[in-house]
Amino acid sequence: MNVVKRHSLAMHPGDSWHLAHWYEAPREDPAVPEVYTYTDAISYAPGDEIAFHTSTTAARWTLQIYRDGAKPTLVHDAKDLPGAFHKMPEKAYARGCGWPAGYRWRLPSDLASGFYRVVSSCALEDGRSFVQHHFFVVTPTIEKPEGRFLLILPTSTWLAYNDWGGANSYDGIDGPEGNQFSPTLSVERPWTRGLVWLPPGAPRLSDPIKRPAWEAPRYYTKEWAYTNGFAQFFASAGWAQFDRHFVVWAEREGYAFDIITQTDLHNHPEILRRYRLGVIVGHDEYWTKEMRDTVDAFVDDGGRMARFAGNFLWQVRFEDGGKRQVCYKARAHAEDPVKGALLSGAWEDPKIGRPGALTFGVNGLQGVYSSWGAFIPRASRGFTVYRPAHWAFDGTESHYGDVIGGDAGIFAYEVDGLDYTFRKGLPYPTGDDGAPDTIEILAMAPAVRVEEEHRGEGFRYYIGNGRADSTTSAKPKGASAEAATKDPQRYGSGMVVSMKRGKGEVFCAGSCEWLMGLAKGDFVTEQVTRNVLNRFLGSQHP
Repeated sequence: MNVVKRHSLAMHPGDSWHLAHWYEAPREDPAVPEVYTYTDAISYAPGDEIAFHTSTTAARWTLQIYRDGAKPTLVHDAKDLPGAFHKMPEKAYARGCGWPAGYRWRLPSDLASGFYRVVSSCALEDGRSFVQHHFFVVTPTIEKPEGRFLLILPTSTWLAYNDWGGANSYDGIDGPEGNQFSPTLSVERPWTRGLVWLPPGAPRLSDPIKRPAWEAPRYYTKEWAYTNGFAQFFASAGWAQFDRHFVVWAEREGYAFDIITQTDLHNHPEILRRYRLGVIVGHDEYWTKEMRDTVDAFVDDGGRMARFAGNFLWQVRFEDGGKRQVCYKARAHAEDPVKGALLSGAWEDPKIGRPGALTFGVNGLQGVYSSWGAFIPRASRGFTVYRPAHWAFDGTESHYGDVIGGDAGIFAYEVDGLDYTFRKGLPYPTGDDGAPDTIEILAMAPAVRVEEEHRGEGFRYYIGNGRADSTTSAKPKGASAEAATKDPQRYGSGMVVSMKRGKGEVFCAGSCEWLMGLAKGDFVTEQVTRNVLNRFLGSQHP
């Protein structure tokens, strides 16, 4: 792997600070063996032929494919393939690599739906191997999937964090000065290291322990990524850090389920309609209008949605059948050529006017951060229960005021919440943020939009106290444009909510780190998850 640093920073006491941008790109040195592979699509049906587009400086290389989960299984092994080198084109992050196919494989017609990890490798002179990971998903073909749920992978969020080749939706070498994120991102390129596979022990974005008073903020994943040659955003999204934990847990629990990507949800809404229950987990930040339309229609018609995920924030658009994703984010008002309801900005932006709470019962901009850096560094790390009599808490012996999942850190990184008020000790949505009055707030905890800066020796902040335009340029309700720029909404919440919609029902545990309760065997987190899945599946036990 070649880690490219765009610039270095001279450090001076008292300066504001942000880590220099680095990204993965091929060395393209004939003397150094390396191999990179991507597929011509993000998902396939059984029986489809896959084209593997590969560039390598090695004479021979190997391709292996595993169905990943609790027990990874090798399903295809192609060794001693002839190598061919192809240069990475300019702006590959936005336009794709355009490499020719180096290998093809037709999927067996009976291949099970699931996540398939693609491992490309070549030998180094010292006996080690250069290894690169990619993936594809096999979509389900069962017409009447009784007793099964459909897991929808948040691949638009994965794509937004993939900076292979120089840029993603957060940082990069795009723009006239070569220092901006890219509004357009291509699927037709490799995935940056860490999004598909991680070694045991890789850190999470949330702090491993509560930070003592006067200890400087730490950003463990940035430090680890830089020193170990991984993507700087590896901990922010992807299969390895999030969704895989749920899949391993659900398989061990005996649940039957199939998998699709968000691109499938966008292009093939008929797949979701076959199921009683759709599930989304982990870091779930980017959606198209069409994806939301599909989910809303599904629930209105009697379907159930369970979302154990956080950060529902941005509307994106697809181009070329989903091979390119467009999102201008906070630059949308000034730069996005498409205006109105399809503007690629925050769902809560008045120009779009479709708060996430209408679909999942929570809003992204009413929550955001907790339990890392200086984002509430001494938080409870769990949800405080307010409605323990709700069916989701059956069998947990939870009481009003209990903190659930704190030891496992299920309330951390990025969370979703609502504008709320308390009446007689219970939280209720105000509706000022567009939230329906059918939402029940079951549990919650505080979150922040920016870091609270305290002064101390060695204190440096990742986002800091400002960056009012870091999420949306839309002004808060009732605020002047000047106030929106100078003082964004600082305080929010993360919530567990339940909502009826049409003939259906939605449950949302609005935190990216809910999965850690499953991975670490937290009793209440596991039981609540079972209660939701079993009720929405119409069963008592998987």
